[in-house]
Amino acid sequence: MVGDQLSEVFDLIEIRGLLTGGFAVRGPWVSSGAIEETLKFFAMVCGRARLTTDGIDGPIELEPGDVAILNNRSWLELRGGAGDGPPREVMPTVADASIRLDGADRGIDDVVIGGRVDLNPAGRALLLQALPPVAHVRASAVTATNLRGSLDRLFDEVAGNRIGSAFAIRQYGQLLLLEVLRAYVEQAHLPSGWLRALTDERLRPALTLMHTAPAKPWGLEELARAATMSRTSFAERFRTVAGMPPLTYLNRWRMLLAQRALRDSDVRVGSLAVELGYSSESAFSNAFKREVGESPLRYRHRVRDEASQAT
Repeated sequence: MVGDQLSEVFDLIEIRGLLTGGFAVRGPWVSSGAIEETLKFFAMVCGRARLTTDGIDGPIELEPGDVAILNNRSWLELRGGAGDGPPREVMPTVADASIRLDGADRGIDDVVIGGRVDLNPAGRALLLQALPPVAHVRASAVTATNLRGSLDRLFDEVAGNRIGSAFAIRQYGQLLLLEVLRAYVEQAHLPSGWLRALTDERLRPALTLMHTAPAKPWGLEELARAATMSRTSFAERFRTVAGMPPLTYLNRWRMLLAQRALRDSDVRVGSLAVELGYSSESAFSNAFKREVGESPLRYRHRVRDEASQAT
C-alpha cells in the first residue's frame, strides 16, 4: 500500500515534527524575524494572518486550521488581528510554547503554533526537493479533516499544561506533521520526486515490487508489466512522476536502506552488499560513495560520532 510505503520512507529519513513555540494575541499584531531552520511550519489554530516570506509572489492568507511549511526560507513575517492602533510586535517563537498559550481564548485570540521539521541528511534532500518554497495546507479542504483534529489536540495539550503534556506534545507534533503532508499531497500538484511517485496509482505496483524486494535485479520490462504498461510508456511516466528513471530510483531506495543499516546496526559492509543485491562489496561501496559522498564505513563512523556528541 502507498500508505505503508510512505510510512517506511518516513522511518528511513527519521522525520520528526517538533514544536518550538507559539503565541496568543488580541488586536493588531505582527511577528517577524530570520528563519534558522531549513524546514519550519506554522499552524493557525484560530484567527487569521497573512504570511510573507522570500521566494513567493505575495502574502499567503492563513485561515483557522491552516498550516504552512516553509522550505529553506531566510525570513518571514506574519500579520494578523483587527482594530485600531499600531500592531503589537510578537516574537515568532519561544522556548516553551505553553508560556505564551496559557489562558488563550480561542473565541477572541489569534493563536499561532510554530515548529520545525527534523530529518536526517537523506531525508532533508528528499523533502526539500518535494516541497515548494511554501507548502500551504488549507483546513477548509475536505481532505484536511484529520489535520484539524490533530491541531486541536496539540493546542489542548500545549495550553492545558497537564501531567505528561511534554510527551503528548511530542506525539501530537508527529501526527500533525503526518496529517499536514497527507493533506498537502491531496491538495497540491506535486513536483516530480519521491513524494509524488509514492502517491501515483499507476506506478504503485512497480514501486511495491522495488520496496518489498530491493535486492532483486528488477528489469524495466518486469516493472512495466507489473504496472500493466508498455516498457516505453512506463519508463516515460516514471521519469515524469519520480524525476528519475526506475532503476535510479531503485538504487536510491537501496542507499536509504543502507544508510539506516549502517546507522542502526553492526552489519558488515559485505553482508549488507549481498542483502541489497550488489554483486560485491566493492560494487556496493562505489555505489554508496557516488550517492552519499563518502564510503560506507566513513559514513557509519561519522553519524555515530555525531549521535554520541549530541547526547
